[in-house]
Amino acid sequence: MRTPIGRRRLLKYAAAGLWAAALPAAALAQTAVQRPPKQSVPDEFSVSSPVSIDVNARPLPSFDTRDRLHVRFGELEYRSGLILTSRFRGFGGLSGLRLDAKGERFIAISDKGGWFTGRIVYKGREMTGLDDVEASPVLGPDGKPITSRGWYDTEAIALDGSLVYVGLERVNQILRFDFAKGFTRAHGELIQLPLGVRKLPYNKGIEALVVVPKGLPLAGTLIAISERGLDAQGNITAFLIGKTLGLFSIRRTDNFDVSDAVLLPSGGLLLLERKFSWLGGVGIRIRRIALASIVPGAVVDGPAIFEADLGSEIDNMEGIDAHVTPEGDTVLTLISDDNFSMIQRNLLLQFTLVE
Repeated sequence: MRTPIGRRRLLKYAAAGLWAAALPAAALAQTAVQRPPKQSVPDEFSVSSPVSIDVNARPLPSFDTRDRLHVRFGELEYRSGLILTSRFRGFGGLSGLRLDAKGERFIAISDKGGWFTGRIVYKGREMTGLDDVEASPVLGPDGKPITSRGWYDTEAIALDGSLVYVGLERVNQILRFDFAKGFTRAHGELIQLPLGVRKLPYNKGIEALVVVPKGLPLAGTLIAISERGLDAQGNITAFLIGKTLGLFSIRRTDNFDVSDAVLLPSGGLLLLERKFSWLGGVGIRIRRIALASIVPGAVVDGPAIFEADLGSEIDNMEGIDAHVTPEGDTVLTLISDDNFSMIQRNLLLQFTLVE
């Protein structure tokens, strides 16, 4: 569906201001998304309980706004997409997403310090909506919402069994939650970080988190990647935390910054990146990095497998995850952060990775 030109121009010119301890051994992946038995919930947010919300979903029949029959974009093939809206005023700012192995149940984080959990509804291979959605505040070590500390910008999420790691960008901290202890009611625990993490620039800090599972290089290690914390050569700074400790860099090219990352079942690391310029507008891309190339002190790089601009149905894309279908397709799911702005959208997009 073609988005009105007026909204796209507004998005283009507003984007500059709007985008302005050791770990335990890796456990079975994706178990944190399994919600415990449903309990009664209050009508409004409280410190300890989530609230059920309705999320409306409008389909995006095509990704290319100029050619609805165009489905292949680099190494990705468009499957389906949704525009998400809700009357719940806290809905939005979706900055990270993790799915279960089926690509159905999800945990998402809002950059305003909130959890969103629920289930993606499918008809065949196409997404048709969200169901069973709940919103809940992210709780700190004291059991109070982290926003009471002035902590916002929850920008990155990673799963390790029942453990959930969340990166807080502006304060440059990482919280660890054990969802086996209360699901989204779990209290966050600050983990010990390398000194360099605390020195990342304000509003350009931790933007992507990945836990490496057993059987792969760096197993049991948390990879933390900054949005635009640059080393002396102008490359993006990233950290290895846990079983492997160290600092590495990702070669920065064409003014792209990191917005998220996901580890494929095959072991490749995909980086979701975005950029803005007054001349070129908004763009996104996905780069593939060989996990084996990531070692302390390395400068890693990899090819772009996907690029898109405002000629496609994109927005401020901030989250990416991957799952494998029963048919063996690797599906990438992307989500956008609307910055709680009237001229931006919460998009949920899915593509098949054509390898």
